[in-house]
Amino acid sequence: MSFRWGILGAANFAAQHMAPAIHAARGNALVALATSSPEKATQFEAIAPGLIVYPDYDALLASDKIDAVYIPLPNHLHVEWTLKALEAGKHVLCEKPIALTAGDIDKLIAKRDETGLMAAEAFMITHHPQWERVRDLIAGGAIGELRHVDVAFSFNNPDPGNIRNRPETGGGSIPDIGVYAYGGVRFATGAEPEDMASRLRLENGVDVWAQANCVMAGAGHRFTYSGITSTRLANRQDVVFQGDEGTITLHAPFNANVFDVAEVHLRRGMTVTTDKYPGVNQYVMQVEAFARSAQTGADYACPLEFSRGTQAMADAVVASAIEIS
Repeated sequence: MSFRWGILGAANFAAQHMAPAIHAARGNALVALATSSPEKATQFEAIAPGLIVYPDYDALLASDKIDAVYIPLPNHLHVEWTLKALEAGKHVLCEKPIALTAGDIDKLIAKRDETGLMAAEAFMITHHPQWERVRDLIAGGAIGELRHVDVAFSFNNPDPGNIRNRPETGGGSIPDIGVYAYGGVRFATGAEPEDMASRLRLENGVDVWAQANCVMAGAGHRFTYSGITSTRLANRQDVVFQGDEGTITLHAPFNANVFDVAEVHLRRGMTVTTDKYPGVNQYVMQVEAFARSAQTGADYACPLEFSRGTQAMADAVVASAIEIS
């Protein structure tokens, strides 16, 4: 029997990426959508014929026809509806950031443990072999001792009406893409931040540019970190891990097959070796991994405890920030 999914809300991202991924994932089926807009439901029905469309979120959660929900709602609604879905007996995969403070994730961990259900943040890069390869290279000493990491993630979104630019919906570059800049490095290294210093540029109460600098330590590593996120710069995705014997550079580290094909470049001296991943859909891999963990209890690459650590790093960036013009 397929693992049955419902989606809360007809977000464009869900229509473009997660609905097709759920439909394509082995052993999974997209069976329900909650939306008050029949027009928005059409694109989902084209992906999954026979889709049950519920007029509101509570009606979908009350259904006995689904096992899990995917939540692509605006950031400020993630904790509320994750808790409601768990209370309704559904496993939950919620878009990032799953919460806006680390403390709120403690509530989700407690409810997950109370219900015995699966709940996780949709941090898809942890399921992509590009990042697994980077983690293995660093752990195996391919670049010697890790000394420094540079991260840049940006896109230009000046629309004042967009939810990413509104403080009341949890907007800003840190909530939207900081999870990648911080969580990706934590995943690859197992290290956590110390001595955070950051700078922010704000518009309408949300950060549109953030620079984080810190030391990261743990899992046998101690290195400096410098990361920039922005929603006012041209598209850019770069991650470089620099050791004393070589470098690892990631191409398309976050939006694989959307920004470009994912690649890992290992440089030692004048020798460069490249791994490419043109056929990998990280959203499909995420759905399959989530369903496997929910059904069997298998380890999951991004449990809520990991997400809490990433949000704690984001909280530290904000807490240490100096605002610049």
